[in-house]
Amino acid sequence: MDKILQPWPWYVSGPLIALIMAILILLGKRFGMSSNLRTICAIGGAGKVADFFRFDWKAQRWNLIVAIGAVLGGYIAINFLSNDAAVTISQDSIEALKELGITDGGSAYMPALLFGEGVFSSTKTILLLLVGGFLVGFGARYAGGCTSGHAISGLSNLQLPSLIAVIGFFAGGLLMVHFIFPLIF
Repeated sequence: MDKILQPWPWYVSGPLIALIMAILILLGKRFGMSSNLRTICAIGGAGKVADFFRFDWKAQRWNLIVAIGAVLGGYIAINFLSNDAAVTISQDSIEALKELGITDGGSAYMPALLFGEGVFSSTKTILLLLVGGFLVGFGARYAGGCTSGHAISGLSNLQLPSLIAVIGFFAGGLLMVHFIFPLIF
C-alpha cells in the first residue's frame, strides 16, 4: 500500500498513458481536455449564439467521462491516497523560490502563497487569475487544443502542428518562469 501513496515513476505512468493513447487511436478518438469546454458550452445552448458550438456534442460524451474521471481521480488521490509527506524539490529550486518571496516552496507542490485561499484577498492576484485564465483559454482555442491534447494526443499521432504547438507551450513556459514571473512577484 505504501507504494501507491508515493508519486508514480515515469516508467509506470508513461506506459499507462501510452496504453490509453493506443486504445484511443485504435478507436479513432482524439483526446484533449479543452475540447470538453466546447462540449459543455454546446450542452448549455451556446450553439444558439455561435456557430462554433453547433455540433453533435453527444459524440463527445466519452471525453466528458475522461474529464470527470480526472477530477474524481484527483479527489481520491489527494483525500485517500496521499501520505502528506514533504515533496522532494531540488535545493536550487527552493533557494530560487525564496528569492521570489515564496518561503513554503520546498514543502508543497503548490505553495500556499500562489495557490492558497489567501490569493483571493488581493486585487492584483484576482486580476492575474482573470487575465491568465483568459490567455490560457484563448491560447488553447487559438492553438486548436490544450497542452494535453497536443503533447499527448497530437504527438502520438505524429502531427506536425502539435509539435509546433508543444514547442510554443514550452517556450512560453520558460519565458514566463524566467522573465515574467519574477517581474510579477
